[in-house]
Amino acid sequence: MAGGKRVAARTSAWICFADECGQTLRAHKATTWAPKGVTPVVKVTAKGTVRVSVAGLCCYRPGHRSRLIYRTLTYRGRKGEPKGFREPDLIRLLDAAHQQLQAPIVLIWDRLSLHKTPAIRAAIAARSWLCVYELPAYAPELNPVEKVWSTMKGSLANLAVRTATELTAAVKNRLNRMQYRHGLIDGYFTGTGLPPPTPP
Repeated sequence: MAGGKRVAARTSAWICFADECGQTLRAHKATTWAPKGVTPVVKVTAKGTVRVSVAGLCCYRPGHRSRLIYRTLTYRGRKGEPKGFREPDLIRLLDAAHQQLQAPIVLIWDRLSLHKTPAIRAAIAARSWLCVYELPAYAPELNPVEKVWSTMKGSLANLAVRTATELTAAVKNRLNRMQYRHGLIDGYFTGTGLPPPTPP
C-alpha cells in the first residue's frame, strides 16, 4: 500500500479500495426488543436462490470528502442470469468512478481470481489513469470496504423481506445512507492506518 500512496501523491490520484459482497433473503440474526416474558419471533424467508451482489469502492484523497461508489446486481434464479459480477461489470464500475472523480485512480483490491483474468488485465493496461495494487492475502482489516459491508449487513439484521425487489431496495437504501455519512467512511479509512481526509 505504501507504493500506492506514493503514486497517488505524485499524480494527485484518488486511492480507491474495492471489494464485492452478496446478500440473500436469509437475514442476519441480531438481538431485538420484546415484552417481558415473550420470546421475539422474526419471520423471514430464505426460499429460492435470490441474491443481491454488490461491488463497491471507498475513495480516499487528502483534502477531499471520502466517497462511496457502488453498483448492485440482482440474481433472481432465472436461467441464463448472471449470479454475480463479471469482468464487464467491474470495468464499467471503474469507468464510472473515474468519470465521477475526474482524476487518476490508484485501485487497491484483493487477490480474487476475477481480478486477475485476461479481460481485467487488458482493461487495466488500456487505461492510463488506472494503477492497480493488490492487498496482502488474508488481510481484510486493510480494506475499508469490508467495514461498509459489515455495517450494511448489520443494518439488515432481522429484516423480513420476501422478494428480490424488496431485498435490492433495502441494500441500496443502506448504502445510499452511508454515501452521505462522510465521517463514517473517514472512520473506516483511519481503521486501515490512513489519516482522515480534511475537506478544504
